[in-house]
Amino acid sequence: MVPWGGFMETSGDLVLGVDVGGTKTAYGYVDGSGKCLGSGVMATDSQFPVGHFFRRLHENAAALLSSLGPGHALAGIGFAAPDANYFTGTIESPANLKWDFVDITGEMGRYCAVPIATTNDANAVAIGEMLFGAAKGMRDFIAITLGTGVGSGVVVNGEVVYGADGMAGELGHLPVTTHSGRECGCGLLGCLETYASATGMTRTATELMATRRAPSALRSIPFDQLTSKLLFEHARKGDALALEAFAITGRILGSKLADMVLFTRPEAIILFGGLAGAGELIFNPTRQAMDENLPKAFKGKVALLPSGVMGTEAAILGAGALIWNELRKRGGSTVPFRGVEPTI
Repeated sequence: MVPWGGFMETSGDLVLGVDVGGTKTAYGYVDGSGKCLGSGVMATDSQFPVGHFFRRLHENAAALLSSLGPGHALAGIGFAAPDANYFTGTIESPANLKWDFVDITGEMGRYCAVPIATTNDANAVAIGEMLFGAAKGMRDFIAITLGTGVGSGVVVNGEVVYGADGMAGELGHLPVTTHSGRECGCGLLGCLETYASATGMTRTATELMATRRAPSALRSIPFDQLTSKLLFEHARKGDALALEAFAITGRILGSKLADMVLFTRPEAIILFGGLAGAGELIFNPTRQAMDENLPKAFKGKVALLPSGVMGTEAAILGAGALIWNELRKRGGSTVPFRGVEPTI
């Protein structure tokens, strides 16, 4: 076995969870109960070759493991990243990274001989909820991430739905309108995430200010400084336009969640991410619209729940849950997934 930070990589007690973002990458060690024992953040720096990133990640993660004290060993590594493919262990044409293609399992396999699993960040959230969060004990649910976009992880019979090529479950690109509406970064028009994301809601608020005469403190905020957080703060104070922005966002989101319910009949839909932190301001209109758009046989049978892993370490827990889930499915195998062979 190849040593990692001075410890042998056997049937270890910790996994490394890595969440790769456009500007920052969070990493940390997660035990089998979902407790994060230590974490760190480093710049992604995708303007440099990808090997530079993995060398720094290895150095930082190895130092962090050593700081946890003796007696710990690495069991596996889970990567969550935008546009990451579970089947190939790669990131392909990521929107927010300057790398065109990243062979995660191959690059990380240079430094370790443990199993490595990869998926997109929304699927990692779903697995994190299943193992450590609000979906613990559930086998059929959907996790929706309400952030800059709308991400989703669909779990059926205890398994994430990946589809034929690992790209299934992109519910943020369901059409709210057909061949019209707001332009989406994917190239289509009227996608759900252009309305129900944090950025989508600020667009709604801007449109309301342009079409409504009602007084609002939002009008004093420059367009490029308006955020969902500010909308939340003003909505809590009773600002009419801010409240209407939440109501419209919830109605659109709830109507599309009803469509999702008809496909998979989940036990619950879990809302994760910054916008979900607004609580009942977003949950109430979403829940009402979802119920209104469901046939009678489905009404009132699907719970709408807040995340059980929200917090600064949520992304790390999701990536850690990904690899713990793979290890448990495979009986704790120490053979790297998808044939990765370490070179050192």
